[in-house]
Amino acid sequence: MTRDTIRKSEADRRRAVLPDPAATRQSFRWEDAGAMLDGLPGGGLNIAFEAVDRHVAHGDGERLALRWLGKDGSTRDLTYAELMRETARFANVLRAHGLQPGDRLLSLMGREVALYVAALGTLKAGLVFSPLFSAFGPEPIRTRMEIGEANAMVTTESIYRRKIAPWRHEIPSLRTVFLADATAAPEGCVALGPAMADAADRFEVAPTAPDDMALIHFTSGTTGRPKGAVHVHDAVRAHAATGRFALNLRPGAVYWCTADPGWVTGTSYGIISPLVNGATMLVDEADFDLDRWYATLERERVQIWYTAPTAIRMMMRAGVEAAQPYDFSALEFLASVGEPLNPEGVVWGSEVFGRPFHDNWWQTETGGIMIANMAAEDIRPGSMGRPLPGITAGVVDTSGKTLRDCPPGEIGELALRPGWPSMMRAYLNEPARYAKAFRDGWYLSGDLAMRDAEGCFWFVGRADDLIKSSGHLIGPFEVESALIEHPAVAEAGVIGLPDETAGEVVRAYVSLNPGYTPSEGLEREIRGHARKRLGAAVAPREVIFRNTLPKTRSGKIMRRLLKARELGLPEGDISTLETDET
Repeated sequence: MTRDTIRKSEADRRRAVLPDPAATRQSFRWEDAGAMLDGLPGGGLNIAFEAVDRHVAHGDGERLALRWLGKDGSTRDLTYAELMRETARFANVLRAHGLQPGDRLLSLMGREVALYVAALGTLKAGLVFSPLFSAFGPEPIRTRMEIGEANAMVTTESIYRRKIAPWRHEIPSLRTVFLADATAAPEGCVALGPAMADAADRFEVAPTAPDDMALIHFTSGTTGRPKGAVHVHDAVRAHAATGRFALNLRPGAVYWCTADPGWVTGTSYGIISPLVNGATMLVDEADFDLDRWYATLERERVQIWYTAPTAIRMMMRAGVEAAQPYDFSALEFLASVGEPLNPEGVVWGSEVFGRPFHDNWWQTETGGIMIANMAAEDIRPGSMGRPLPGITAGVVDTSGKTLRDCPPGEIGELALRPGWPSMMRAYLNEPARYAKAFRDGWYLSGDLAMRDAEGCFWFVGRADDLIKSSGHLIGPFEVESALIEHPAVAEAGVIGLPDETAGEVVRAYVSLNPGYTPSEGLEREIRGHARKRLGAAVAPREVIFRNTLPKTRSGKIMRRLLKARELGLPEGDISTLETDET
C-alpha cells in the first residue's frame, strides 16, 4: 500500500466544521471555547448541563440524543428532553440516599442505557464520576475503589454478587451500591429501577464551579498501582472544541464511538463531547462482530465513526470482500484512537469506506484530543497530524539539565504547554508523581515522537519502549508498521532484548491473517520483507508467531508485557489486559 500524502478535495474542506485549521490555530484562544457553551444560569459550569439541559432550553429537546442497540436486536431511543428527565431522576435518587456534591461514584457495568444516565446524572448532582471496566476482576475493582475513595457505585446484581459483595464492607468510604437491573436489592443495596420510578424528573443542576472535580480516570502504570487522573468541570470546554475540531461533530450528526466508557475515550468522546455538540450518538451493547458493525454503519446511516486500530486491523484481516455487500455512503468522517494507526489502516479506510481513517493523539492525562489529522487537512499516513487550535506541542530532548527543543527530524519526548481546560489537575493522593510530569514549562507525555518540516508529528514509541541497537535508535511503531505491510501479518508487537554486542536487538511478535500458517519459511520471508523496507540494522532479528498479542481493553499492544515476560521482569499493573498471547 502507498504511504503517499492523501490530498483532501475542495468538497472535503468545505464539509469540514473547521475549513481552515491553520487560520484557526493563529486566532483561537481557549476563552473562545466558552462561546460554544452556556454556563449555568446562576453562574458556574457543569458538564451535564452543557451536554443535555442547555439543548432543551434552546428548543432542541426533541432531537435524538442517544440510540441504544441491544445485543438481542432491540433498540431504545432517548431524545435530549428524555435524557434530561432520566438524568434528573438519577440525580434525585443520589440525593435521596444522602449523597452530596463532591462525593465519588464509580460505575461498573456494560454499555447499558443506565450507565449513560448514571454518568450524566452523577455530574448533574455535583458528584464525581469515575468509570471502571465491567470486565475487571475483584482485585482491580477493589484497588480503584480504595484509591478513589468511592462513596457510591452503580453496577449490576450479577457483578455485585460475584465481584464486590464478599469484601464490600471492607471499603469504609463506600456507603451505597445501586443495582441497575435489580427489582429487589440485597441488603445494603438499592434497586435502581424502582428508585428511579419514584424519583422526580426535574432537578436543579448543582452549582459547580469550573475547577470543581468532575471525573477520575484510572490509567495503568508500568509498575505498582494504577494512577487516578483528576479532571474538572472546565474540561467541558475542551470536550466541546476538540470534538468539533478533530471529529467534525455538529448538531444532528449521527455519531458512533465504539469505545467502552470504562476508559477515557468512551467517556470524553463516547458521552460528553457528542452530546455537548448536539450530535446523535449510537451505543452498541455488543462487543465487536464484523457483520454486526458493518450492518450498523449501513442501517443507522452513521456519518462520523470513531474506532480503534485493533478493530480496524480485524476488519482488514477479514478482507475487502467482507465489506462489499454493505452501503457505507453515509460515512463522512472516520477517526482512530487508542494507539497509533499504522499507515496501511489509514489507506485501507479509503479503499473500503471511501474515506481514510484520521489518526489522532492524546492521553488519559490530557483529557481530550491534542494532535489530530483534521477533516480539512491533507493526511500523511502514519502521522498523528498537527496540534489542534489552542494546543502548543513540541518535541524536546530531556537528557540535559534543561529541556532542549528538537529540530525537525530529531526524535525526542512529545511535550505540551500546560493550560488547556481538560488537562489533568492531579494524580489522586500522589502529588510527587504529578509534579514529575511537568518540567521547564512543559507537560512531558512519556511518548517519543518526531516532528517533520511540515509540522506533522510522528509517533515513535513510549520512552521506555525505544530500542537502542548498535548506535541506532529504533522506534517499535515503525518496525510494526513495516511488518503489517506483509500480507501474512495481521498484528505485530516489537521489543528490544539485551545483547552483549549490539546493546539491544529487535524481536518481533506477530499474529497471522487467515490462510497463513507459521513456518520457518514464512518467518524468513517476513524478516526479509522487513530488511528490505527498513534495512538490516533496524529490521527484527527474529519473528515469533503468536495466535494473539497481549492488548489492553482500549486496544493497545502491551509491549512492556512482552518484554517483561521474555526477561522475567515484574509485569506491573495488568488489570486492563484484555487478550493474552498464546
